[in-house]
Order: sequence, then C-alpha cells, then structure tokens
Amino acid sequence: MIEAPHFSPVGAKKGAVRLPSEFFDGTVNGPVLHEAVTAYLANQRQGTHATKTRGLVSGGNQKPWKQKGTGRARQGSIRSPLWPGGGKVFGPQPRDYRLELPRKVKQLARKSALNARAAEGKLLVMERFEQQSPKTRDLVALLAKLGLEGHKVLLLTHGVSEALVLSARNLPLVDVLPFTDASAYDVLWAEVVVVEEPALAGEPAQPFVRPFVPGPKGEGRAAPSASRPRAKQAAAKAEKAAKAEKKATRAAKPKAEKTKAATKAKKPAAKKAAPKKKGGK
Repeated sequence: MIEAPHFSPVGAKKGAVRLPSEFFDGTVNGPVLHEAVTAYLANQRQGTHATKTRGLVSGGNQKPWKQKGTGRARQGSIRSPLWPGGGKVFGPQPRDYRLELPRKVKQLARKSALNARAAEGKLLVMERFEQQSPKTRDLVALLAKLGLEGHKVLLLTHGVSEALVLSARNLPLVDVLPFTDASAYDVLWAEVVVVEEPALAGEPAQPFVRPFVPGPKGEGRAAPSASRPRAKQAAAKAEKAAKAEKKATRAAKPKAEKTKAATKAKKPAAKKAAPKKKGGK
C-alpha cells in the first residue's frame, strides 16, 4: 500500500494515510502519459493560422518585364514565391488539431499521473477544506503552513467548492479542480497535489451551498420616498396634484349640466304674439 502525508484542515500534520488501491497501484505508464499530454495540448490549439498562397496575394496580373533582352532572369508574376511579398509555398492553413482518446486510455493516464506524484512524495491528503468564504489571504496562509509557497499546487476538492475556486483565481501557481474532473495533464502540471480525503474515500459529493451572511443594520432597502431625489419627489407631487385637479373638474362637469337643464325646465314658455288684424279694425 502507498502512503501519503495526512494534514488537518488548519495545516497541522497528523501522520500518514494509506491511499486506496483503486487509484494508486504503483504503476506508471509512460507512453500513455505522453499520448494523453500530447492530445491535451493539441486540443488547446485553435487552428486559425493562415498564410496567403500565390493565388491570394494581390497584384501580379502582368509580366514584370519582357521575356528576353533585359539581361535579367525571366519572371512571369510578382506573386511568385521567389519574390519578397509573394505567396507562401505549403504555408499553414486553418485546420482542426483535435485528437480523440479512448475513455479507458484517459483513465489509465490519469491513474499513472497520480501514481507518479505519490511515488515522488508530492501528493498530500487534506482532511477537508473548511474555507466557506472567498478569501485569498486565508488560502495563502494555509499553503504557507503546508510549506508549498512558490510551488505549483493543484487542489483536488470533493465536489465543487466555489469559495476555494474564488480564493485561488488570483494565484497563478494554484489551481482548484474537483477530484473527478482532473486530467493527467492537470496532475503533471502541478509540482504538488493536495487531495481532499472524502474524495479518495469515494463518498458522494455534496452540492455547494453559499452561506448567507447578513449585512449590518441600516444597509437594507430604504423606503421608496427616502431613496428618491428631491426633484423626483417634487415632480411626483405635482403630477399627483394635477391628476386630482383633473378628476375634480370631471366630477364637477355633470353637476353643472344638470343645473342648466333644471333651469330650462322651470322657465315658462314665451307667449306667442297675437296676429295683427288687417284694415286697422
């Protein structure tokens, strides 16, 4: 059985712990590691490089000079690869560099990388990472207790630890990954690998829950009237007053119409003038 140094959450050494044979059997397969690393690096390439052939270079539609009589070598186009600024022969063109590896080959390469670090004594087992809030200062202090300052460190957590990821993103020599997501290249990149103990035990990972930290009193949401500027308050009051006035005017209109109708009904009808008799009688 292979053993590795065991540390507490605060960085104190507790002794040695036996590594499970499921991941650590002591064998390192060099050719498979080389194949996995080559495939990983190839898959990072974008493949967007391009050079111009003589058919893509502008100009050169006519012969630079006549064929004979100049004393110079015959030339047919300034786009020739022999000319400065001409086309490139067999230059790189856009292509896909991706390499696919079988799943079992990837697993074997990852296992070999872990065995290589364990055989070198560069694999540490942490009881658990207790960091609940993203603070780079706390992570730097923990690495200093472990004696890992100035080394490339890979922290393999049990599940996703958002607080640890946010704490390490400003540290160029520290990387944080779930234990199940680490590849052979990630393990070989690091000089020291720190693994969380529950990940090696095969326990089911718990989902990350962000702890709620209430803010100090008085920093809550202010009242709507207090949060508005004075100009907005004045505009709102003026608009409210205008609406009330318009509403009162509309309500007063029907009353005035009713009063006019009642007045017309009370007035007696005007007497018609008697027709004048002809002849003055």
